[in-house]
Amino acid sequence: MERLLLIGLFVIFGVITLLVVGNGLWNRRYNNPAEDVPATDADLLTHGIKTIQANGLRFAYRDAGNAESALVVLLHGFPETADCFEAMLTALAKAGYYAVAPYMRGYYPTDIPASGDYAPLTLGADVIALIDAFHRKTAIVIGHDWGAVAAYAAANLDPARVEKLVAISIPHPATVSLSLNTLRRAPHFVQLSAGFLSEFLARRDNFAYIDHLYAFWSPHWTPSAAEMTSIKTDFARAGRLRAALGYYTSLFADRLNRQHTAILNKPITVPTLAFVGEDDNADPSWFDRSSLFTAGYQLYRVHEAGHFLPQEAAPFLMEHILRFIGMPA
Repeated sequence: MERLLLIGLFVIFGVITLLVVGNGLWNRRYNNPAEDVPATDADLLTHGIKTIQANGLRFAYRDAGNAESALVVLLHGFPETADCFEAMLTALAKAGYYAVAPYMRGYYPTDIPASGDYAPLTLGADVIALIDAFHRKTAIVIGHDWGAVAAYAAANLDPARVEKLVAISIPHPATVSLSLNTLRRAPHFVQLSAGFLSEFLARRDNFAYIDHLYAFWSPHWTPSAAEMTSIKTDFARAGRLRAALGYYTSLFADRLNRQHTAILNKPITVPTLAFVGEDDNADPSWFDRSSLFTAGYQLYRVHEAGHFLPQEAAPFLMEHILRFIGMPA
């Protein structure tokens, strides 16, 4: 019995050692901070990208419209970037708004936070800080995927700063719990939260897992080859894939913080509009909790569309978003 116990302890120690050594070797190859050379502001401008300081980071962003007009902030998710909002930026600018789409913390070319903090409330604090950085008292906030999580968090952190909220493809955080149903519909939450093992999964075969996610979440739509090349090129940069997957590991860690969870799960007290694609893998019941929205809640289920609605169904989204937010003052 003692011999079996010693063998078991030896095996456990060996596995832990391999994981620690493997993690170190992996980070040395793919996540060396010295290799994360930030692009200059001048270089970014040639690609239509501007920068702004907020919450201790240099955020890169795309914008459209008159910079003096009412502000709309659009927040992207994984595995996309601010580029996914091109059509929506144009439509909002045409309607008279100043629309900005930041590259979320850790996504190229925004800074990678030295703290490695990607917790939901930190994402919400980024939104409030961005509103401040653009010298506005309030803004309309539109979030897709992780951007929706950031938008919910911002609305609960400082509801006076979020004039109206639009959540795309992600329900209120209080509606989703760790269960077999959740794991069946969204297995990536576990698959992408295992450190360098998840990075290995996502990187292998030229980021084939990213292709799989698009097909799994939006079975009847695929991004262009140019879009996929751009996304994979950005994730191949030093530390960038680890940063994007940090959202998943931080979510699980943050769930243990009762104070943070209580804030994130509070009812939303600003008017909210939500969209979910009928071909997405989300549980439809997750979006039916209108009691979690005390200032009004409208939900649209988008026919023949999956998860990536800002690109799959931009005209449909903009028709209802503009009706919801009205014309700028």
